[in-house]
Amino acid sequence: MPSLESLGERKIIEIIWKQLNVMPNLPLGFGDDVSAVSLGKDELLVIKTDMLVDKTDVPRGMSLWQAARKAVVMNISDFAAKGVKPVALLVALGIPQKFTAKDIEQIGKGLNSGAREYGAYILGGDTNEASDLVICCALFGTCSASLLMKREGAEPGDILAVTGEFGKTAAGLKILLENLPVPSEVENPLLDAVFMPKARLKEGLALAVSRAVNAAIDSSDGLAWSLHELSKASHVGFIVERLPTAPEAVKFAEIHGLSHAELCLYGGEEYELVLAIKPELWDEALDAVKKAGGSLIRIGKAVKERGVWLKTDKGAEPIEPRGWEHFQSCTGETRG
Repeated sequence: MPSLESLGERKIIEIIWKQLNVMPNLPLGFGDDVSAVSLGKDELLVIKTDMLVDKTDVPRGMSLWQAARKAVVMNISDFAAKGVKPVALLVALGIPQKFTAKDIEQIGKGLNSGAREYGAYILGGDTNEASDLVICCALFGTCSASLLMKREGAEPGDILAVTGEFGKTAAGLKILLENLPVPSEVENPLLDAVFMPKARLKEGLALAVSRAVNAAIDSSDGLAWSLHELSKASHVGFIVERLPTAPEAVKFAEIHGLSHAELCLYGGEEYELVLAIKPELWDEALDAVKKAGGSLIRIGKAVKERGVWLKTDKGAEPIEPRGWEHFQSCTGETRG
């Protein structure tokens, strides 16, 4: 039998799916960012759960407050990609016996800060003893079914856009895990991207109301992987005409002789939104995001042929479907 390492997270999920009875008339199928249940008429109950584990999700130097906040942001980001306003969370905690009352206090404060930052509340949950810190959040919200943004729906000719720049988290993790030195004016924003990730909730809500988006996904598994997931769900391809690499990531790459394209495409955990936007509604989308206090960066277009390519001086080069995957990757180190 194949090992978990050879299967990878996504194959494991597929195996589990095959053992389940599918609920009739689901508004969203298995494999999207969230799950949803119809409440009648045009209203949906939207549900999301995501788990943070110290060993794989908490890099050296991240405080317990920051880790707990991140556990919330991870879930909020998927609501942002659907255009859903979060309301409440339940939290299940696995806590190592060595933790102190002060440690638990910091976890509680981080959870509350993450929830309130995006207008939600922690309602309760469960605790248990565990060999490693585990924070599992279940997020709840409601939305109009007609406004829900899905992974499927992109069409040839759509404008490919993102809500921010990429590569800072990948560079920041290299600083932490490989002790790569950089000037403080470069280091500080890179580490901030790791320790204090932001969910693009205001942007997602504004885009949903604009009805300008044909397909959307959050980029927590990396830009390249997100593009391939959109391509797969929508049965279209994408040509990236401009890499949205953050200037700090470019500078970091120059200092250490790295590829800024690699940092941009394959880093992960930026929590930006990746979007296929109706070309005739591009100005409306741009205006909606601007009014929400965010930005929208045009990076390419959707095409009929399946696949993902980067436009270069030499032509179109394929972008590999690589990104973060549990059981096959490791982004962090266990807290000392």
